[in-house]
Amino acid sequence: MTDTVEVQQVASQPIAVVRLRASSQQLSTVVPQGCGTVWNFFKTSQIKAGRNLAVYLDGQINLEVGVEVFGPFNGNGQIVYSTTPAGSVLTTAHIGRYDQLGKAHEAIRDWSVQHHQSLAGPNWEIYGHWTDDLTQLRTDVYYLLK
Repeated sequence: MTDTVEVQQVASQPIAVVRLRASSQQLSTVVPQGCGTVWNFFKTSQIKAGRNLAVYLDGQINLEVGVEVFGPFNGNGQIVYSTTPAGSVLTTAHIGRYDQLGKAHEAIRDWSVQHHQSLAGPNWEIYGHWTDDLTQLRTDVYYLLK
């Protein structure tokens, strides 16, 4: 299920990520693995972190996968500091299974065409806290506007 598409102003959020390139078929494996790599680093470093996320930088699926952070940290070469994009975005909340996230992306792209809003390219997903009820998983999807 996808909520209504909205236009919002968002500030950049500090994040800790691994940088990857993947095919669309690899995303269901690469994104959880990347988030796990970052979480394992933070657990062993005893640094507090937030929700998992994936930032899709371009149409070639260059992406940054990791977690929200609440302050500076020293990475390890593989895990680096970055930020989510800032500015005007189109956003929607997807409630349900991850394999249905494409519907949220499609809703935003369709809305942008219908309302003559140009997408800048970067888009990202912030994954809500885990629940074993897969129908209740929340993922917030954002697309930066030009």
